[in-house]
Amino acid sequence: MSKFTAYLGKILLDVDGQPSSKRLITLLSFVLIMCAFIVNIFIEIPLKEYMFEGMLWLAGAGLGFTTVEKFSRTKAKDYEDS
Repeated sequence: MSKFTAYLGKILLDVDGQPSSKRLITLLSFVLIMCAFIVNIFIEIPLKEYMFEGMLWLAGAGLGFTTVEKFSRTKAKDYEDS
């Protein structure tokens, strides 16, 4: 279990090793989407379409922002080294 918590801790760190709120919000929105999906299928509790789409947009935007952050940081360091 300690390996899992260490891995989860590494996932939530940004490029500089600082905790990233973008990554935390993205992870939480993904978990909530999965819970809503499972509840909608097996328990058949209807889910408002606009709420589901909003959470999808939030998770997608979080993934996009963290990807842009990762690639923009490496380019900035490359320019500083030259």
